[in-house]
Amino acid sequence: MKINVGSKNPTKVSAVADAAKLYPEILPNPEIEGIDVQVAELGHPKNLDEIIDGAIARAKAAFQDCTYSFGIESGLFEVPRSQSGYMELQACAIYDGTNIHLGFAPAFEWPKKVTELILGGQADGSSAFKIAGLTTHEKVGAVQGGAMGMLTGGRLTREDQIKSSILAAMIQIEHPEWYS
Repeated sequence: MKINVGSKNPTKVSAVADAAKLYPEILPNPEIEGIDVQVAELGHPKNLDEIIDGAIARAKAAFQDCTYSFGIESGLFEVPRSQSGYMELQACAIYDGTNIHLGFAPAFEWPKKVTELILGGQADGSSAFKIAGLTTHEKVGAVQGGAMGMLTGGRLTREDQIKSSILAAMIQIEHPEWYS
């Protein structure tokens, strides 16, 4: 079975491959390929609609000669009573050519300075971490563990986070009778 991922980011592709192994009946012998897709550049998504739209756009753009395509997107969304007012959320959209299946990972707060830089339009996530002096890497999400791994001391990684959003989206594919 051919599965495309709307990104060549190795962390995203690896998370899809790991999740697919958990569904041998639904996703038999998965051949997973990262596709470099062209989607509208939002900078770093700053609300739930932008996060969902980004995941769906990636999934739809990657749907080329495959059974399923996966779009992975993260961004900030407003959360009342959080310290910064915002949390980072990981979304997965799985597209089968007709239907979109959405799932989300646990949300978490980024350091205040990172959030302020993103909301002020001065940086995306990776740049904000670098400007805030939290990393020297250009692309935090592509390094081992990602920002989540940095913030949790490796206890929860970006791949784990992406995988949990995939598992949440797979519920609808595994049990379509619950959603019709």
